Amino acid sequence: TQKKKLPDGQGMQAEEDAEFVGARVEAGLRAARFSSPPSSEEFAASIEPKNVPAVFRGVLNGSAASSRWDPLHGGLDYLLEKVGPDVAVEAMMSSTGHVFYGDLRSHERVSIPFSTFMHSCKSYLGGLNAADDSSKDKGIGEEPTCSEEMCSASLENSEQLYLAQVSILNTENKERCSLEVLKEDIQEPIFLKGRPFSSINFWMSRAHMRSSTHYDPHHNLLCVVAGCKKVTLWSPSASPFLYPMPVYGEASNHSCVSIEEPDYSSYTRAKYMKEYSERVVLNCGDALFIPEGWYHQVDSDDLTIAINFWWKSRIMTEMLEHMDAYYLRRILRSEDWWIQRWTK
Repeated sequence: TQKKKLPDGQGMQAEEDAEFVGARVEAGLRAARFSSPPSSEEFAASIEPKNVPAVFRGVLNGSAASSRWDPLHGGLDYLLEKVGPDVAVEAMMSSTGHVFYGDLRSHERVSIPFSTFMHSCKSYLGGLNAADDSSKDKGIGEEPTCSEEMCSASLENSEQLYLAQVSILNTENKERCSLEVLKEDIQEPIFLKGRPFSSINFWMSRAHMRSSTHYDPHHNLLCVVAGCKKVTLWSPSASPFLYPMPVYGEASNHSCVSIEEPDYSSYTRAKYMKEYSERVVLNCGDALFIPEGWYHQVDSDDLTIAINFWWKSRIMTEMLEHMDAYYLRRILRSEDWWIQRWTK
């Protein structure tokens, strides 16, 4: 079904009824909201240590990225020229439509030219703009010449392609930084000053997409450069309702529960997932602090671009290796309590 033309602004409006807080979310675990970015001192003293999400409005307002990358205002052409025609990036191709699950059997990593993805986005935008004139295919024939295999990946399957976690900065593997040139357009948020980032990443969806429920092993600041994202959050204490995958298997940080067709007969506690969740809406310029271990599921609008900053938490930075056995025993004891509670 052809979607309507994107409005001159956000594709997905931050209506009040789009955000919600589940009935069982404790008051102290609800995301804090700030109408403007905090100072570095405030973030370090009273926000980060709480390990609770926080929404900051207007973090990227006035930044080079937000003014230059916007697909609705020439951003695709800018990115094409900035990155160049010869840079390859790793994209995720989903076998489950617009939903990207952590299970490696549901998607594959494919290498495509960044320029091919950008041209595909231009065609998609052109189709949206031409929809009202009943010419939704206008512009698709203007794609640059490419191999049959690449055209198939870039055009026929573009709605199933997602540029996810493409490195702009990676302190552990600089060779993976295929989009390092974009760092020139990124201004580090003032309240993250002094943080030793492990990576800065580029994320872009061509059409509406959904990520599966998962957590990250680092603190995360997710910043929307263009478009809109809806992020559903769960505290680590909600793990029993999310059925995380086995720690010794693939994608151990992802939930086993399908976000579109949950199997409550197999995952009986999952029917309470929504009651323990909170959803926040991020528009252009907004940022969300997601502490390590917090589960999140993200819906991205058409042509949404985001960047994120990952850094190690203080507890992980200061954890002493000779204490591992003690920590493990404490964790196992706590886990045993949870198992006994939810299997009765």
